[in-house]
Amino acid sequence: MTPPPKRDRRGGSRGGSRGAGPKREGPPRGRGGSRPKQALDLGGDQVEGRRSVLELLEADRRPVLKVYMAADLDSSEQLDRIEALCGERRVHVDVVSRSRLEREAGTESHQGVIARTRALKALDLDDLMISESERPPFLLVCDGVTDPHNLGSLLRSAECAGVTGVVLPRHRAVRVTPTVTKVAAGAIEYLRFSMVPGIPMALDQLSKAGIEVVGLASEASRSLYDVAAKDLPIALVVGSEEKGLAALSRKRCTSLASIPHVGSLDSLNASVAGAVAIFEVARQRRNS
Repeated sequence: MTPPPKRDRRGGSRGGSRGAGPKREGPPRGRGGSRPKQALDLGGDQVEGRRSVLELLEADRRPVLKVYMAADLDSSEQLDRIEALCGERRVHVDVVSRSRLEREAGTESHQGVIARTRALKALDLDDLMISESERPPFLLVCDGVTDPHNLGSLLRSAECAGVTGVVLPRHRAVRVTPTVTKVAAGAIEYLRFSMVPGIPMALDQLSKAGIEVVGLASEASRSLYDVAAKDLPIALVVGSEEKGLAALSRKRCTSLASIPHVGSLDSLNASVAGAVAIFEVARQRRNS
């Protein structure tokens, strides 16, 4: 079988010089999408991966500054759609060599496509307590999730299950890095975020506002499946990969719940546990 032709993008850059490499905008990033410690923004300004860049353009919720593509990419429907949307949105497409794209990438799986865009906007926590739909708020609170793959996976599950808002801590947790954008596969374009100084204080604020705050804890005696989430405004709290929920966060939860299991291991990966809990709430709300 003859392999598909390479997409010859040489000279195909819109509005720029042929083969010009992308200029670094904003703070530098290392492999894996890490950001300098002093950067306290939410992130999301560098989007990597075909699906993620396509969703960024499809959603059209924030300005896209530029899209970079490797010159040696094979033809695909996704790439054609990305180029078409860039033309419609008047977004400059820079065709660069694979080596230059690698130097700018924050991940090892960028699939030959990177977009620079405006950083995600963090809302006040009060804004997340007001649902944009007729359904009560359904929030995901990440208490110290540090692995970008876990956060990206959680955000993808959250968007698919109908989560109305995500709460992230300002310190000691991963931001929305290029790795997160790649794993989330476009979910960040449709979710609302709040970045808070401390999770315990935020949980206390949610609880006082009448939101049921349920923390996931493997040792909790109450089963997740016994939590009545059908018609309640609810916030699910997922702890860090190593230590789970912080002690102060546990005290601020309305209740703790565990996911029943019958295997030998005593806990699930943070993103998997979060996904199970998120979709259990979604199942109950769907049947209401």
